[in-house]
Amino acid sequence: MSDIEIRRAAATDLHDIVALLADDPLGATRESPDDLTPYRAAYEVLAADPHQHLVVAVREGRVVGTLQLTVVPGLSRRGATRSIIEGVRIHADERGNGLGTQLIEWAVATSRTLGCHLVQLTSDATRIDAHRFYERLGFEASHLGFKLQL
Repeated sequence: MSDIEIRRAAATDLHDIVALLADDPLGATRESPDDLTPYRAAYEVLAADPHQHLVVAVREGRVVGTLQLTVVPGLSRRGATRSIIEGVRIHADERGNGLGTQLIEWAVATSRTLGCHLVQLTSDATRIDAHRFYERLGFEASHLGFKLQL
């Protein structure tokens, strides 16, 4: 995997990122790769916030993976800072070759460097394969998550 570059996402990566987000049964129902307008606005907010790390994995000039790492200062756990991993996606052609592991390991190492004491993520209840993947990497299914659609 040494031919993979993990770097901050640029505005020019948006089409590829949104295509990755839309390329699964859940994403296909909630993403709109044909209209980048809302994604551009969101990208500008993310790019301006030093606590947000939207990254892409690039192989031979092609975006093949993405994730967002958010650093959250907090009071709980004795004032611990935590990070949250979101939007992990790997291009269909790249799945199963270790790229997902490399991206998560990057996120954990970056979290340590940024002084985080905890890394957390959520995964849709239907993504059983993803749950096994995260557990294999040392994550524990320790909490029950709730969401309220607004």
